[in-house]
Amino acid sequence: MIHTEASMDALRQTGDRLADATVATLFERGEVGKFNTLMRYVSTAGAPLPDGLPDVAREYIEATSVPPSWVDWGEMEKARLFFIDNNVHISTALSFASMPACYLVPHVAKLLSTTHGLAYPSKRMAETGQFTVHLMRPDAFEAGSRFIPAAQKVRLLHASIRHHLVREDRWDIAALGTPICQEDMIGGQMFFSLLVLDSLHRLNIHMSTEGAEAYYYAWRVVGAMLGVDQEAVPATLDEARGFLDRYMIRHMGPSEEGAHLTRQLIDLYEEIVPGTFFDPVVSALIRHLVGDTCADWLRVPRTAWDTVVKAAPHLLGVLETIEDRSPLGAWALDRLGQLTTVLELSSLTRGRVMHYAIPEQLKKEYGVSGAVPRTRRWSPPAPSVS
Repeated sequence: MIHTEASMDALRQTGDRLADATVATLFERGEVGKFNTLMRYVSTAGAPLPDGLPDVAREYIEATSVPPSWVDWGEMEKARLFFIDNNVHISTALSFASMPACYLVPHVAKLLSTTHGLAYPSKRMAETGQFTVHLMRPDAFEAGSRFIPAAQKVRLLHASIRHHLVREDRWDIAALGTPICQEDMIGGQMFFSLLVLDSLHRLNIHMSTEGAEAYYYAWRVVGAMLGVDQEAVPATLDEARGFLDRYMIRHMGPSEEGAHLTRQLIDLYEEIVPGTFFDPVVSALIRHLVGDTCADWLRVPRTAWDTVVKAAPHLLGVLETIEDRSPLGAWALDRLGQLTTVLELSSLTRGRVMHYAIPEQLKKEYGVSGAVPRTRRWSPPAPSVS
């Protein structure tokens, strides 16, 4: 789908009808306690629902408990293998490209500030990482999975934010559009899919065309589960480039909230990295992935590591060559990726949600039987505008 300014404007006025109706009914009936119970205790697919849950909540859970009928499970398996093969790189891209990209959209940064996102950056980062981990398990859509309840709760959380901001007159819809509107949700889908692929390419990570397309497809499934209108979502990576370019040109710019969020993100990861010698690497990596103009808008400090980090793609290329040619090297890099992801999630949550992190026996638990073949290297679609 090729979007115009008019179609993008229409998306700015639309939320998630199903989740919005559910939240409005619960809150208008004074069922806030039931809403909180639902958000707190529904954690695995197929588990018994809490006693006394209103019919509207049960109907919502039932309606959102299955994936879209159009899902191609072969593509989803390709995406899962792509994630397992690149999990440490994807985590890097999510942390240092996707999240800063969100902060580059002033009204998104303002919304995070309005909903107290400024105070809890580690929680937001951990939730993003764990959501991806849930998705990429082989049983993500089966009974007992944590992905489906996580998606259901994200939709309700977004709907509750829309409900309160509008009802309490804390959001200028005329100027900013509907909070967490369809345009922003599609933009977020692009940040976590296409922008991640762009970042992996910038880091010189080998990606097959099939793997990149499957990863993008998986996020289309995610978007559908999160209430994003997939008829309005770009179907291909080429179309995605056009949407993302138009979205960023329409909205990106500097803001106090964006700079504050970025500073907290940098501080968070500098705290995670042992010692202080490597602290500037965090800022340098963000600057490398988002570019100097955007980094300046976010007030990412310039450091002596800016030049050093530019050598990272060459180092990663060497490491991937070792991985391809040496079983021992492949094992070591897989182990590094596993430990990095577990360390990141554990550090972000101070160890409180370790049971959501990638298990120790990564490949066995995730059902990976062999290496992903490296065919036709993927190159990002060209910019759609100059």
